[in-house]
Amino acid sequence: MKPEGTPRTSPAVHHGTGGSDPAASPATPFLPRYGEGSLADLPGSLMAALGVRALPGGGGGREEGEGGVLGLEPAERICLFLVDGLGAELLAAHADRAPFLSAMARRTLTAGFPATTVTSLCTIGTGTPPGEHGMLGMVLAVPGTGHLFNCLRWTLPEGLPAMDPRTWQPAATVYQRAAEAGVRCSHVAPAAFRNSGLTGAVHRGARYLPADTVEERVARAREALAEPGSYVTVYYGDLDTAGHMHGWGGKEWLDRLAVVDRMAERLAEALPPGSALYVTADHGMVNVTEKIDAEAVPALREGVRGLGGEARARHVYAESGAAAAVLAAWRETLAGRAWVVSRQEAIDAGWFGPRVRAEWVERIGDVVAVPYADVAIVDPIANPVESRFVGYHGALTPMEQLVPLLEASTR
Repeated sequence: MKPEGTPRTSPAVHHGTGGSDPAASPATPFLPRYGEGSLADLPGSLMAALGVRALPGGGGGREEGEGGVLGLEPAERICLFLVDGLGAELLAAHADRAPFLSAMARRTLTAGFPATTVTSLCTIGTGTPPGEHGMLGMVLAVPGTGHLFNCLRWTLPEGLPAMDPRTWQPAATVYQRAAEAGVRCSHVAPAAFRNSGLTGAVHRGARYLPADTVEERVARAREALAEPGSYVTVYYGDLDTAGHMHGWGGKEWLDRLAVVDRMAERLAEALPPGSALYVTADHGMVNVTEKIDAEAVPALREGVRGLGGEARARHVYAESGAAAAVLAAWRETLAGRAWVVSRQEAIDAGWFGPRVRAEWVERIGDVVAVPYADVAIVDPIANPVESRFVGYHGALTPMEQLVPLLEASTR
C-alpha cells in the first residue's frame, strides 16, 4: 500500500484577537488531504480495485494509477463497512476494546470539511469533495430564499414544499456510474432511512437492502456479496449516537465499539474468495468542555440573519451589508477558541476542496466559525437536543478529521 503522506495545513487563517494563547492554539487548521488521502478519494479507488477505471478520484492531486489514488489491490467483490463516528484516534485510544479492527491492515484518511455525516456520506456517494457535490454542512442556506435547509433530517421550515434530492444534489452517484460499468451495487442500512431525502441524494443507484439489527445487516451483506462483481456498503450509526449522548470513550460508547468490532469480524467471515472488506468512518469526535450559546450572546446575534452548520462547524449568514461587522464580532468573541473566517477565506484555503462550484457558493455562510478548543457553539432554542450533547464533530482538528481505512481480504 502507498504511504499515507503528510497531512497538509491551510494558509494561516486564524484571526483571533485578544486573549488567545499562541501556545495553546494551533496556528492553522488540519486541512483534509483532498486528492491524496481523503474520503473523496476512496470511492474511485474502490471502483478501480473492481476493475472500473472511468470513475473520478477525489478531485485534484496525483494521477490515479492501478488501484486508484489509494493504490488498492484488485478484488472481485468489495464490502465497505461505514461506521458513523469511528474516528481513527478514537479507535487507537481503545484498541483493546476492538481487537479485530485493531488487527486489520490500516491507514488513515481525512474526512473533509465539515467532518459531519451528511457531507461525508455525499462525498462517499459521489466520489467528490464537498465543494463539488454541494452538501457543505448539516444546515445550509437555500440561496435566494432566505430559508435554512436541514440536510440530515431533510427538512425546510413548515409550510414550504419538500426539497427534491436531485435538485439539491444533482450529480450522478458512484452507484449510478458504477452500475453503468456492470458493478452490482447494494446499500445495507436501517429500514427507516430507505425513503429519506438524504438516501435519495447520496445512495441513488444502489439497491437498498433494509436491515435493522446487526444480524440482519450481516445476512443482507452476505447475500449481496454472493453476486459476482458486487459493491456492497453497510452502515452502522449507533456508535455516533452513543458518542453524542454520552461522550466518546464512555461505557455506552465502548459497548457500541465492541458491537462494531464483532460486526466487522462477521462481515469479514462472510467474504467470498477473492473479496475485500474495508472499514471506514465519516468523522471522528471530541467531547466538549464548554458551550457557547450563540442565541444568548449579543455580539453573536447582531447582524445575523441565520445560523447554520452545526456546533463545531458554523455557517453564519449575515443580514445584507453586515457581513464584515459579523465577521469582526465573531472573531473577537471566539478569539483563542475558534478559527473564524470569511466565506472567501474558507474557499481560498481549500477547506471544501480544490474548488467550490459557483452554484454552491452561497450555501456557505458569510462567516464560517470552527472551534479548535473543546468548545461547541450551540443554539438551544432552535436545536435543544443537539445543544445537550456531550460529543460533537465537524471541525478541522485531527480528532474529528482522521478516519481509519482498515482492510481484510480473501484474495
